Amino acid sequence: MILTVTLNPAVDKTYRTGQLLSGHINRVSSMMSLPGGKGINVSRILRQYGQPVRATGFLGGYTGKWIEEKIGAMGVECAFVKTQGDTRCSMNIVADNGYVTEILEPGPQIFPEEKARFLEGFEALLQDCELVVISGSAAPGLGSEIYPELIGIAAAQGKRVILDASGEGLRAGVAAVPYLVKPNRRELEYIAGHSCRGQDQILEAAQRLLEAGVAYVAVSAGDKGIYLLGKQRRLFARAPRIKVVNTVGCGDSACASLAMSLLRGEPMEEMLRRAVAVSAAHATTLESGSIPIELAEQLYQQIQAEVL
Repeated sequence: MILTVTLNPAVDKTYRTGQLLSGHINRVSSMMSLPGGKGINVSRILRQYGQPVRATGFLGGYTGKWIEEKIGAMGVECAFVKTQGDTRCSMNIVADNGYVTEILEPGPQIFPEEKARFLEGFEALLQDCELVVISGSAAPGLGSEIYPELIGIAAAQGKRVILDASGEGLRAGVAAVPYLVKPNRRELEYIAGHSCRGQDQILEAAQRLLEAGVAYVAVSAGDKGIYLLGKQRRLFARAPRIKVVNTVGCGDSACASLAMSLLRGEPMEEMLRRAVAVSAAHATTLESGSIPIELAEQLYQQIQAEVL
């Protein structure tokens, strides 16, 4: 069982349009609503691969109930804390020219009693889980301290944690030494406190996280590929050439793939190749959190891991 944590879920609304023009009326050709938030995306991807998964976090109002019903129907075991405020909506506007614009609501205020109920439940939910994935932003009222708090509770039970966050949440979480951290280049720069323009600087910044006690660092370099660093090895796998439709959720796909690889005890090369393949396959679809599994397997066969 994998436990996913989504501290600020959303109903993801994806709009398709010819061109997005600021300051003008924009008409869309199609609209699709899906359960969203990074941890929710990870949960949905894990279920597509048949992986048992339990999802926790905060949900409220009609939108929260809708998310729970949708992912519950996929076989996700739901253990969310109900909030007074409604779960947010997020908009992904995909234009035919390839540009993707995201408009993200802040989410409902989380009150102290709601946070207390969540932390109490989180500790109990860990007991029969092998791995924890903490993904995405924290809702208002939680603060960045929620990340090290959760990592500490999981570590006390001997559970490995994958952290995929940004900003102060990422910085605070890294200080608590999760098992695997999955930043993109900009997030890595935030932790490092300086730009990482080339491969050497990316590797240097990631190496510092390893020296702090993190077991693995997976750095997404967008359409270039993914770096994966461990205590003994540093690898890079180049992303395959594909027709990109929507990049929103590609990082969540890689995160889900890495989680499954860790459970299976796969070698680093295989972990990396699968993560790049699943992420690339995801980019070929408009629906975030959906993987064309056959395509992912085909891409996996083509991808090579380079030792750095």
